[in-house]
Amino acid sequence: MKKVFLLLMPFLIISCQVTETLHLNPDGSGTIEVDMLRDENSYMQIAKENYSKEDVYKDTTYVFGDYIKKHHETFSRTPVADQKVFLRYSDVKIHKRASSYDKEFRTIYTQNFSNATDIVDFSKTDHYLGDIKYNYALSAEEHYYNVCYDYNGNRFHRIVTVTDTLEQKKEFDKIEKIKADYKGYKLVQNYVLNYHFPRKIQSVSNPLAKISDDHKSLSLQFLLSDFLQNPISTNLEVILEPEALD
Repeated sequence: MKKVFLLLMPFLIISCQVTETLHLNPDGSGTIEVDMLRDENSYMQIAKENYSKEDVYKDTTYVFGDYIKKHHETFSRTPVADQKVFLRYSDVKIHKRASSYDKEFRTIYTQNFSNATDIVDFSKTDHYLGDIKYNYALSAEEHYYNVCYDYNGNRFHRIVTVTDTLEQKKEFDKIEKIKADYKGYKLVQNYVLNYHFPRKIQSVSNPLAKISDDHKSLSLQFLLSDFLQNPISTNLEVILEPEALD
């Protein structure tokens, strides 16, 4: 799976828009959606004459848990610890659309959650699907960061931690080379957080976050390459105003 990720790396960094949208309810439940969309203008600059030669159409929607059932034989042979990790993704819905005719290439991950701590790290979803299908061990993966979330009623956290500094350095250097190779191109590589809360926002840890007029939503944009090179820079703490007493 790592090889697949590396093949996709240039596309992910320099011709992709990622939008992470979260809606949080008063009881801590909610929904989250991560939408990865290929930016056609950027990709056209990279693909050049090959852009018009694309001939593909695929539109599929499935739930991670159904994928586990489909590949139950290989899933049952994976270590119990790995199975527990995969099962956390059971309710994640995946919609993939690739149309060279409509020029739309996107993947959307959606999850309903009872508690913010149940939200998965969506960046690992496709890797885990491959691990299940081909019976790969999680220990073979070379992920170097982890994303998790927490909400205690007053404070919301997006917590990103680096789990492998050596692997992070390798990816940092690879991305630097990619950026140098495409220097001068006008390419889109945005990662946007759109978060909606049940009460007004009192403060946000990142001063670049834009708060809505009703103070219940925020939007924060950064470069995808910045996130991949320095994941912890996207950590976020949001403090909500105290709940009104009856």
